[in-house]
Amino acid sequence: MSDVPGAPADLLRSLTRAERLLSRRMAAVLADDELTTEAWRVLCLLADGQGHPMSEVSAEASLPPGTLTKLVDQLVDRNLVFRRIDVLDRRRIRAYLTTRGRREHARIDERVRASLAEAGVPADTALVDHLADLIARLDPAGRRDNEAAFRG
Repeated sequence: MSDVPGAPADLLRSLTRAERLLSRRMAAVLADDELTTEAWRVLCLLADGQGHPMSEVSAEASLPPGTLTKLVDQLVDRNLVFRRIDVLDRRRIRAYLTTRGRREHARIDERVRASLAEAGVPADTALVDHLADLIARLDPAGRRDNEAAFRG
């Protein structure tokens, strides 16, 4: 890309390549359970047990609202997720993992971690922390790309 080590083009290329390779590895692990990477993102977000508004799930999973609704419908049909009206704001719907969803998340999470360890991906949080710092620096207002797209 560039003759200068550390050039911005090298960073972009490296991040893009790493994301694509990681996505492929994750997809292979998740395929055994007939889950997509997007579905896995939703399950991971909901695994904290707090329940999340659908708008937040949409932003965190990087999915437009309509696509998220279809995906959550599929997860509901598989008894992995359920939705409830928010008790504080009855206009909002919150999503939660079912008991089965929590068990499946824990089981699949072990397989994902094993696959990453097999690939030599560090188990510590240093890389995640560095990426989170990069995201915060590039997007100090904390906006999500898809949220801006929805507002047009």
